[in-house]
Amino acid sequence: MDLDGFKPVNDRMGHASGDELLKQAAARFSASVREGDTVARVGGDEFVILLAACASPQDAELVGAKIAQALEKPFVLAAGEARISCSVGIAVHPLDGPDADSLLRMADVRMYASKRAGKNAVVMRS
Repeated sequence: MDLDGFKPVNDRMGHASGDELLKQAAARFSASVREGDTVARVGGDEFVILLAACASPQDAELVGAKIAQALEKPFVLAAGEARISCSVGIAVHPLDGPDADSLLRMADVRMYASKRAGKNAVVMRS
């Protein structure tokens, strides 16, 4: 997952505001998943969310939509209010790969497909 609109916030409001936004976004993501799931920032404004178990691939898609919805409310930062969205790419084991590297690669391909489709989207098939 990549945050859409993060760079302008970081550039316009400063890096401290960007850091604050990242922390608030991570908190919203964590609140959108179950206790056993993992939310990790992998660099810049990219996050990976690992769902411990899904009954079906469609469940992962529903969680992706829930995460995107969590960003709809504006972020209140010390420097002002900011709005962002996210582009989500989903990969499901074992359908999309046998290991973590394969799954991350596929999720990345789909995340960029989401960006090409106009951003603020969840892509599970490419």
